[in-house]
Amino acid sequence: MRISIALIAALLVLPACPQPVDLSHQAPATLGEEPIGYEAAKVTRVVDGDTIEVTITSRVEGAGAGRAQVGHSYDVRLLGIDTPESVKPDSPVECFGLEASEAAAALLQDRAVRLVDDVEEVDGYGRLLRYVYVEEELANARLIANGYARVLIYEPNVRHSDFLLDLQRRARAAERGLWARDTCGGGGS
Repeated sequence: MRISIALIAALLVLPACPQPVDLSHQAPATLGEEPIGYEAAKVTRVVDGDTIEVTITSRVEGAGAGRAQVGHSYDVRLLGIDTPESVKPDSPVECFGLEASEAAAALLQDRAVRLVDDVEEVDGYGRLLRYVYVEEELANARLIANGYARVLIYEPNVRHSDFLLDLQRRARAAERGLWARDTCGGGGS
């Protein structure tokens, strides 16, 4: 009897165990399509799935570089994506919020990145609005391609909207991450 109770208890806990982060679906390299200019930075903290803290290490002047200053630290909101909440004050952790945060950490924590501006410099919370590149790959896109983020268009910052929507369609069709039938009641609702 003890064995069957222990087995039942173990089976009840298994579905609650988080799945390992899977970032195996790489987004196409798009850095070459960006305007000249960027801010080079080191990611010092992943706040959640769509927000990071960085320290600016250098700049290459041009249309893609925002106004962040070398040596200063900033909160950065990844443009074009939204992930379930995991740290919003006075709010519960949303379904898949922890997984999205873990995926962003696996992809970005302690990494050297390039930050590329679109139209607006900051959001209403004072966070820099940027496309974040790890080498040639847009990290924002990688999170969508693997189902850890949804597309959220921040008009007028729409340079990659069609590209991100295409990656989201593919992730949804493949039932990755948020779009899996067994995630959050099924299908990314």
